[in-house]
Amino acid sequence: MRKLIFGMNVTLDGYIAAPGDDIGWSAPSDELFQWWLEREQESSLTLYGRKIWAAMSSYWPTGDQQPDATPAQVAFARNWRDTPKVVFSSTVDKVDWNTRLVTGDAVAEITRLKAEDGGPMSIGGATLAAAAMRAGLIDEYQLATHPVLVGGGTPLFTTLDHWVDLRLVQTRTFPGGVVLTRYETRR
Repeated sequence: MRKLIFGMNVTLDGYIAAPGDDIGWSAPSDELFQWWLEREQESSLTLYGRKIWAAMSSYWPTGDQQPDATPAQVAFARNWRDTPKVVFSSTVDKVDWNTRLVTGDAVAEITRLKAEDGGPMSIGGATLAAAAMRAGLIDEYQLATHPVLVGGGTPLFTTLDHWVDLRLVQTRTFPGGVVLTRYETRR
């Protein structure tokens, strides 16, 4: 059975994007970017909702060709293109870069994918992750909390039907006051 990991940058007041989908507050330090790169390299499959797919696919296919790309960004772009991906959307009609599109029941497909043999999967996107949370499918949460308050926007967590008990497995501080916390779901 595969492990499902939800990792995101988040503001101290709990948002993954400020109003207008602004994520300008989340520029990672080189050290934090390297940490996220290593997590992505450990993932054997990435699951995306529509919005995060649009953001990722608008930059990372050619991110390694940018004149100011760091070695970590070059590695991230190459890994991003090579890693199998699944996009869950009823409005996207075309995907590329080692990606397949699922237009049906996301929870049923994620449940099926988790039951397969294979390495860990990562999930991105507030709406998709919320559905997986409500279904009890997320095994680990990786949160990089940035010291900024944005006052509104897209919340990291949505209303749940029941509590999710977690166990802290790691904390780490990054430059700029970003605090990483990793939690495993208690079953």
